[in-house]
Amino acid sequence: MDKSQIIQQAYLVSEILEEDENFPNNKSMPLLVYKGALFLHPDDNDDTVKQIFAENNWTNAWTDGIYDYHHYHSITHEVLGVVCGTADVQFGGPNGKCIVLTRGDVVIIPAGVAHKKLSGTDDFSCVGAYPHGAQYDMNYGNDAERPQADENISKVHTPELDPVYGNEGHLKECWN
Repeated sequence: MDKSQIIQQAYLVSEILEEDENFPNNKSMPLLVYKGALFLHPDDNDDTVKQIFAENNWTNAWTDGIYDYHHYHSITHEVLGVVCGTADVQFGGPNGKCIVLTRGDVVIIPAGVAHKKLSGTDDFSCVGAYPHGAQYDMNYGNDAERPQADENISKVHTPELDPVYGNEGHLKECWN
């Protein structure tokens, strides 16, 4: 695989998402959306995306859709790379921001940021991965999750590498 033919400059959306009901989000690290970061050829599949993420130390990868209920991870960040289809995804909780994701888009979700698929095509799938193959927890916005989730989020460090662009990515400049 020649990464130079797959990875391209992307339109960056960067936004801090404020707390929404029982979803803490992340006050210091913005959600990063790389629209069109991956120019996936028809023969490219989830293994192509997993390899790009793995080369930048984002592993423990899976391929699936996005849950249709609000949830977040308090002990790690997450990256999603869209492999197929289109989905409307809400970030930040019930009053959060809705973003349309399509093949080749990449989203870097800071610890604590809620996400939920509102709708999507039947063929929608994405690759998810975590810095250094971190394990993840599942939180659903229940009262009992906090303040432990807030404490966990405060301890999650900025990854050394951007999952797509490595040392050249926006992650370090936006998350420091």
